[in-house]
Parts: sequence; C-alpha cells; structure tokens
Amino acid sequence: MTGGILVAGLGNEYRSDDGAGPAVAAYVADRARSVVDTTVIGEPLDLLGKWDGVALCVIADATRSGAPPGTVQVVDLVDLGALGDTDASAGVMSTHGMDLKRVLRLARVISGAPRRVVVVGIEGESFADGGGLSAAVAEAVATAGQLVLRMVDGVVQCA
Repeated sequence: MTGGILVAGLGNEYRSDDGAGPAVAAYVADRARSVVDTTVIGEPLDLLGKWDGVALCVIADATRSGAPPGTVQVVDLVDLGALGDTDASAGVMSTHGMDLKRVLRLARVISGAPRRVVVVGIEGESFADGGGLSAAVAEAVATAGQLVLRMVDGVVQCA
C-alpha cells in the first residue's frame, strides 16, 4: 500500500490486556469514515511488507511503563531518537519478541518504512493467559480509538 494509512493492532487477544491493540484496531475499523487498512499482528516483525510506503502507520498496543492501568500514551516516532537507544533492556514497552525500534530500523535499511509511525499504547494490568480485557483497559479502548480516528482524519484532510 503506497501513501495510505495502516492501523495495526499489535497483540494477542488470548493474553488478557495484550488484546488492547487488536481491540483498538477493531474500534477504528468499525468507525473510520475514510479508507483505512486495519490489521492485527502478533509481533512487530509482522509489519514488514504491510506498512511499506504508507503515509501513516498507527500501531495500537498494550504497554508496561508503570503508569496506572488504562493510561493512554501516544508516541510519535518522528526519528529513531524517539525509540531510545539500542539496549533491549532500556525503555521496554512491549511484551513482544523483536521490538518496534529494531523493526523500524530494519524497514528503513530495506527501504520499506512508512513515512510516519505513531504508537498508541494502553497501559495493561494483566497479561495472563485468557481472553478479556481488564476493566480499565476495556474502558480505555474507546479513548485510544478516538485518538487514532482523529489522526487518520488529519492525514486524510491533508492529502
């Protein structure tokens, strides 16, 4: 997809709050007024090929930053400096294997990176096996989804 918009829900709906990303992607898919490609991915590496050449890629994911459960955080990855250093132990936000910063660096090397990447995270409470979001995370899905929809509308209006 060249020049389009991709909303990727990163996570696993069978690991409690790790399903926040897919829930946000579904929220956006149900309400987007413009053409938006939404997908659910299990690992950041799954973005390769899906986000090639897009104008905007919004990645919705559950986070573990120490904030209260249900806190919505937005990080615009304007440059790799926003991703932190290359130490895997520094600034860990994700429960996934290969982290987003490494996948974005790889995509830039192979010329497949999107023009803009924004992460919308919802602080999780439980990542245990089993479906269903905690109450705080379930409530935050609409807030995160509305943020994503506003981002998408901003890109569509500028095009």
